[in-house]
Amino acid sequence: MSLRRTRLENIALTMIQRDGIKIVWELHLIAAKADREGSKASATTIIEIADAAEREWRRGNGRL
Repeated sequence: MSLRRTRLENIALTMIQRDGIKIVWELHLIAAKADREGSKASATTIIEIADAAEREWRRGNGRL
């Protein structure tokens, strides 16, 4: 695995550090709303950010 973070991972890390683990749930709710409104690409990206945020939390980076 590369030590370099993607832009999406940097966004996720910033969000998890700022808002804590609750951001994962909030992002999933936002993604669900986007999907209901027909913005499937946006929903997919938001879920990817939520997943990256959860990975950062599990690595311990959300507890800095």
